[in-house]
Amino acid sequence: MGSATQPAAVKLFLAVLYHKDAPVEEVLSLIDQRFGNRQHWYGPISFSWTRYYSDEMGSELLKLYYNYEISIDRSKLPDIKCFTNDLERQFSSEDGARTINIDPGYVARDKVVLATTKDFYHRLYLDKGIFGEVTLHYRKGRFRYFSWTYPDFKDEKVMQFLERIRAPLVKQIRTEKC
Repeated sequence: MGSATQPAAVKLFLAVLYHKDAPVEEVLSLIDQRFGNRQHWYGPISFSWTRYYSDEMGSELLKLYYNYEISIDRSKLPDIKCFTNDLERQFSSEDGARTINIDPGYVARDKVVLATTKDFYHRLYLDKGIFGEVTLHYRKGRFRYFSWTYPDFKDEKVMQFLERIRAPLVKQIRTEKC
């Protein structure tokens, strides 16, 4: 029989989709106040993988990926998603449409997990109406995707960004075990 243990540290990252006219710097500043200094980032880049968000957010969408220096307790992911959902509502247009979509997740030694409010067969309930999705897994020296992985997370440059987060995390985990 196995023994219950505390999981290793993980790194918080955010994938932020926004309309070019959204007050993204103001929103990022509020997130920074809560989590500290940003460490690595990729973007902003033009978001062209899907038109799913166009009806609500308009065209000319940009996406930015970044993480924070701090390690987090993975059990805090539902709280973080609730916080980012509140920010999305706060910065919605007068008609209630989002101008910004904030997807928090974490990079672990062996996977990338995204928080979502939508249940599906490959997602596990975490807490507070939030589900976790293993979006990528690490195998044979690189991140690999699943059939359900969002198109932008299959992009080589996004995976390279996530690998930049993972490398020092693995070193940190190894040091803590010694």
